[in-house]
Amino acid sequence: MAEPKTRPTDRDVTEFLDAVAHPRRRAEGHVLRELMERVTQQPAVMWGPTMVGFGSTSHTNTLGTNNWFDVGFSPRTPALTIYGIHNAYEPDNPLLAELGPHTTGKSCVYVKRLDAIDLEVLERLVGDAWRALHG
Repeated sequence: MAEPKTRPTDRDVTEFLDAVAHPRRRAEGHVLRELMERVTQQPAVMWGPTMVGFGSTSHTNTLGTNNWFDVGFSPRTPALTIYGIHNAYEPDNPLLAELGPHTTGKSCVYVKRLDAIDLEVLERLVGDAWRALHG
């Protein structure tokens, strides 16, 4: 059976974030890391070459049972991609409507500018997602 391509790595998260080409995206990545570490009380871990994740839980899908990070982000050029606070197959957390400008995918939230959203709402969304998995 195939293994998922995105797995935890030993790559240094600070080095990754410091190497993000776009200065605003680089700064936003550091802000998201600090926020998620504070909320989850977990260290940031690189998952694959471009995702920063916190915690992990076993999930079963077509590839079998594998671990995936619980919440995380990637400072991609077009938008910050935030994972774990939205699942298109479940009802939205009502707080998502209070976040500010964003779009959603099946399992992520896209934010073009971190300074355009409400970071307190984001912190609550991350906390809600974390508690849903860890009590």
